[in-house]
Amino acid sequence: MSSSAPKARLRDAERTRRELLNVAGEVFAEHGYSGARVDEIAARTRTTKRMIYYYFGGKDQLYSAVLERAYRGIRQEEARIDVAGLDPLAALREIAVATFDHHVEHAEFIRLVMIENIHGAQFLKQIESLRELGQPAVDALDVILTRGREMGEIRDGFDAVDVHMLISAYCVFQVANQHTFGHLFHRDLLSPDALTHSRAMLPDIVENWVAIR
Repeated sequence: MSSSAPKARLRDAERTRRELLNVAGEVFAEHGYSGARVDEIAARTRTTKRMIYYYFGGKDQLYSAVLERAYRGIRQEEARIDVAGLDPLAALREIAVATFDHHVEHAEFIRLVMIENIHGAQFLKQIESLRELGQPAVDALDVILTRGREMGEIRDGFDAVDVHMLISAYCVFQVANQHTFGHLFHRDLLSPDALTHSRAMLPDIVENWVAIR
């Protein structure tokens, strides 16, 4: 047997697992945990329920894997932001814009977060790695805030988690409330003009809230 055969099988397995996670993410985001059906995921991937159970063990485990991957995506995006050489306020603006872009481009992530909140973070609480995964993002903000305070640019009275929550809340709103807000106020939050406007507002909001004036 060729030595490349095991590697080929491994690549096939990784590709199959990735495809299952992609489709499962779509189905869970569309129907929620309770409404999603493994049969539909299998049909969309042209595979079988048996194959899904082989790779993940069951619906609960598949949903947890989808959730973990979604959170890892935003954390990896945050880790790629290079703010080391930036002024503290400029660094916060860069993080705000990058977070906004990621949320708008990954609406599925927002829906999954909403679903998990409906279930009281039942599955999220079982993924211990996510708590550790989120810490570097808060630590990076903490370093920026500390440096900004030492330079006399950033005021006291809040911490890194407060800043993280402010940015996240603004970004999530654009996607999560697009239909209700759009209907009530006749504004399409995801139109090109609205996105450009909101994307410019967020870093201004963050800077004006944290800066010493």
